Amino acid sequence: MKLIQLIHPNHRRRIAVVDQNSLELITSEFSSNYELFSKMITEQSSADKFIPNVLTGEKHDYDQVYTSNSKWKILPAFDHPASPLHCILSGTGLTHKASAENRQKMHQQLKKEEITDSMKMYLLGEEGGKPGKGIVGVQPEWFYKGTGTSLKAHGDLLEIPPYADDGGEEPEIAGIYLVAEDGSPYKVGYAQANEFSDHVMERKNYLYLAPSKLRQCAIGPELILDHDFQDITGNVEIRRNGKKVWSETIKTGEQNMCHSVENLEHHHFKYEQHRIPGTVHIHFYGADAFSFGEGLRLKGGDQMIVSFKGFGRELVNTVSDKRKIVKPVRVNLI
Repeated sequence: MKLIQLIHPNHRRRIAVVDQNSLELITSEFSSNYELFSKMITEQSSADKFIPNVLTGEKHDYDQVYTSNSKWKILPAFDHPASPLHCILSGTGLTHKASAENRQKMHQQLKKEEITDSMKMYLLGEEGGKPGKGIVGVQPEWFYKGTGTSLKAHGDLLEIPPYADDGGEEPEIAGIYLVAEDGSPYKVGYAQANEFSDHVMERKNYLYLAPSKLRQCAIGPELILDHDFQDITGNVEIRRNGKKVWSETIKTGEQNMCHSVENLEHHHFKYEQHRIPGTVHIHFYGADAFSFGEGLRLKGGDQMIVSFKGFGRELVNTVSDKRKIVKPVRVNLI
């Protein structure tokens, strides 16, 4: 089952079930996936039992909505509709070997054969990232990307901010989580994602990883409820002036990762700060290819296309380059 979030200038927010080329609206009692899943958690109901009972029968042409030829606009596949600050964006790096190798090349400073801290972190995951049921595995790398104020949808611009050194796509799958009123985290599903980062800043020194991740990102267009996250093939493509300038086949899923998702989830939600009732967590699981790793620098106007088999229609975003000479931020005194 796949859900999509929409907004209309007259009808405001709605959610719909994706049925091939049709979008069937869910009753207006639920204007967001957040409200829908909060209700299901409260009633301890499953999606396959609850959602068929709230369908309206009203359908819209998905092609028209997807190509922006409708008044309906696609929103991020999941968010916190009332308070973006209660939506936490985070991720786990070095979960895929190719990603670790790209980072190794970026951070290598001494002899060519020397192993960097990035590769050591990946190898720790290889050794203890899949410990088995009921056992705590090795802790992965973890990063913070910001709040829901940085979350964008299919078709939106992703900005290279004024203070940035660069901006580059990172095609991934994100896990979507909602924390219940008793503090228990629930996995809602998955979404295709572009985790958009500043690789030039990170390359200067790996200790700049944290600020390089504080950028906009995108998920969607669809929320996937019931996909097997084992072996997933995708494709990432960059188009410039309408022409393809780079593309790559990508792989994700637990079979292609050094950590199990269960281990990643434990190390994210073990912190009490991540189990605050009512909060949304969108967590990026990592990727194994991005254009910067192969020498391409994105420009304003470039299109980034992310697609994973079985995860709905392509996630397409355009780069908006806002870089300029930055003046110091002035902090006022009271």
